[in-house]
Amino acid sequence: MQQLRGTLFQSFHWYTPNDGLFWDNLAKKANTLKHKGFTALWLPPAYKGMGGINDVGYGVYDLFDFGEFDQKGTVRTKYGTKSQYENCIKKAQNAGLEVYADVVLNHKMGADYTQNVHAVAVDPYNRNNTLGDYHQRDLWTYFSFPGRGENYSSMKWEWWHFDATKEHGTIYKLKDKQFETHVDHENVNYDFLMGCDLDFDVEQVRGETHYWGKWVLDNFGVDGFRIDAIKHIRSFFFKHWLQDMRNHAQKNLFAVGEYWSQDLNRLLSYIHQTEGAMHLFDAPLHYNFHRASHMGADFDMGSILNHTLVQINPCLAVTLVENHDTQPLQSLESLVESWFKPLAYAIILLRDEGYPCVFCADYEGAHYNGWKGGHNYEIWMDSHKWMLDLFLNARQNYTFGTRRDYFDHRHIIGWTFQGDDRHKSMAVVMTNFSDDIKWMETGKPNSTYRDITMHCPEPIQTNEWGWAPFRTRGGKVSVWIED
Repeated sequence: MQQLRGTLFQSFHWYTPNDGLFWDNLAKKANTLKHKGFTALWLPPAYKGMGGINDVGYGVYDLFDFGEFDQKGTVRTKYGTKSQYENCIKKAQNAGLEVYADVVLNHKMGADYTQNVHAVAVDPYNRNNTLGDYHQRDLWTYFSFPGRGENYSSMKWEWWHFDATKEHGTIYKLKDKQFETHVDHENVNYDFLMGCDLDFDVEQVRGETHYWGKWVLDNFGVDGFRIDAIKHIRSFFFKHWLQDMRNHAQKNLFAVGEYWSQDLNRLLSYIHQTEGAMHLFDAPLHYNFHRASHMGADFDMGSILNHTLVQINPCLAVTLVENHDTQPLQSLESLVESWFKPLAYAIILLRDEGYPCVFCADYEGAHYNGWKGGHNYEIWMDSHKWMLDLFLNARQNYTFGTRRDYFDHRHIIGWTFQGDDRHKSMAVVMTNFSDDIKWMETGKPNSTYRDITMHCPEPIQTNEWGWAPFRTRGGKVSVWIED
């Protein structure tokens, strides 16, 4: 359950080292993260992926192997072993942090054997169009989990548990199978994403995924889920799945889904179809930040919240600046430039709408090498820890009382919180152009304010009506706190 002024920490990025020490290192940081103002951790997929120790976890092979069995050339996963995972969750929860497990139920990858099946190629840009005729071919569709055997589950996955698979760049639909309805309409029907696509028309598939979710709750006691690739799975499945998980846990487990689309209407439609069963990541807001950071002074800052989920349905919006898919060299790369990140994080952390998520590579920095387009690149992502720590503290202490918004200018925008009986007032001002001031009302006459970002060292005093010309530097954000 999301906490008041809760802040989620995405604990991993795509290029997190595969040394098997991730769970141990995160456990050591739990108390510090809680002290800084985080209230929940989003953990990476903890089960065995097809790439063994090199798999980030989204190439999911065996949902029941959390680094316990010798499969895919390793016992541990990229992040460590099952016992390390259990210890990490325990340490985080003991520190007062909620823990959200990453759930990947769309597909399976890395099958153990081929099966000779009837299949037909489909047009990748119109999945409802077949290319040629059904024919016999050997496809990798049989999962027997030889390293795990029948521990935890006896189910073996065969071709009829899937509706399609992809090999050598071609998508093959299997005989007598239909793509799901109530999925995203990109490529006409976006049921298929990758690997062996689970067929939720099969009762055994639905039963196993419900069984697995309860097994996770019973064994690890997580507080909620981040659910992957939901736009590729029929919308009403997760409404029932989450209801079943919440009934089993006997608590209102938190859930956020990844419906990655710039189209706000698609997100709103999914919320309607699932009757608000889960939060969604505010992808449209991320893309506003991305465009603003690249356009500089040509971007209209007054429109920064337009056409975003947090603007229309803040109660179900998880706001973010960056994540593992948008970071450099990834398939959805859409980097928010470093100069703009303090402004973007101020918008998600220093307001009382949405549930903000801080990306570990923005908080701690990141340095890695990776391939894209046949070229190897060395990437540095800046740490914004000093500024984010200021924002986290201000979020917990100054985002209360009446909020007044001033999104009325192309370059300089801001807002204030008046405070209440237990919290002092605050003014936030930012610009994508030159040094500037913005007159804003705090509701606190004749009060003195200081800029905790230290961009503007001289204090400011409000007039007898509670207004003041709050200033900031060009391309910066200033956070003025009442003394």
